[in-house]
Amino acid sequence: MPGGKLPLASIPKTSSNISPGSDHERSGHGLKKIWTAICHRCDLPGVRIHDLRHTFASVGAGSGMGLPIVGKLLGHTQASTTARYAHLDNDPLRRASESIGRTISNALNVNQA
Repeated sequence: MPGGKLPLASIPKTSSNISPGSDHERSGHGLKKIWTAICHRCDLPGVRIHDLRHTFASVGAGSGMGLPIVGKLLGHTQASTTARYAHLDNDPLRRASESIGRTISNALNVNQA
């Protein structure tokens, strides 16, 4: 890789936590410093953990998972919070629009027969 940067997948996983430590109750403690080091080592400038949560929610919602499921995975208690996280790109919106249009068109064609 250019500049000696490593792909994120190449970093050995030593725990299920992003920032493993001896105190499992505080696994996220000091995460900012660790995340900065990961971004530097893997050449991910400007990537925030918050961005990853939004991407996770958007991919889940865009692939047809309901907001309650995506919200539960993110640890949200309010559906409105998840709705703000799940930004849909044009492709799922276009598919939904076309599906609704076909359903309406089919219903109109049946009534005209």
